[in-house]
Amino acid sequence: MKHNKVGSVMTTEVVRAVYGTPFKEVARLLGRHRISGLPVVDDDEKVIGVISETDLIIRQAETPDPYEPKKRFRLTDLTRDTRSRAAKARARTAGQLMTEPPVTVHAADTIVEAARTMARHRVERLPVLDEKERLVGIVTRRDLLQVFLRPDAEIRDQIVEEVLVRALWLAPRSVDVSVVEGVVTLSGHMERKSETKIAISMTQQVDGVVAVVDQLTYHFDDAGLQPDERAIHGMAANWLPKV
Repeated sequence: MKHNKVGSVMTTEVVRAVYGTPFKEVARLLGRHRISGLPVVDDDEKVIGVISETDLIIRQAETPDPYEPKKRFRLTDLTRDTRSRAAKARARTAGQLMTEPPVTVHAADTIVEAARTMARHRVERLPVLDEKERLVGIVTRRDLLQVFLRPDAEIRDQIVEEVLVRALWLAPRSVDVSVVEGVVTLSGHMERKSETKIAISMTQQVDGVVAVVDQLTYHFDDAGLQPDERAIHGMAANWLPKV
């Protein structure tokens, strides 16, 4: 199953900083370009860290108030997170302010993989790297959401061509494919139960599909057959499309 790649939705003009970029200049870059974060790169355009608005806010929040009593030392002050916040509070450059190691993706990664990476690390943007690990773009949550803006007709054409014709070797009109607001309904009669499962599974992987409604029926239930029995009934295991 083909998925749109990160390189097809990323922004190639990336606002960036280097290790020695002053704190004030980082703030100016974020404000001037109306962005909430940026990558920090070295001389080879390799990403060494990322900065978000949260990092700048920590810098302000952790700055001591001269009118407040001095805080007492606590064991929790020894945690890694606390030490990191304390370091950011003293930061004067992008290198001291940034979070490392950076979470990144590659231009050749799929949009699905990028979305999973964002969700796993709870970030709103990802620096995009080429095959030599150099910065070539930036991708945001909004960029990834473009996949759900695909027209229903485009989604339907991909399902017919890649799922029915190429994967299952079926005639284009052997199964009725209806797409409304990204919700796909598959209806019709297929030869084997395993084919219906493959059709549903592959359809769910198509970019832009919100949900799949299964209205497929089948003539023969081959779910409990062993590979040699499948061959007897006309379907060898190695002929099953890979999903």
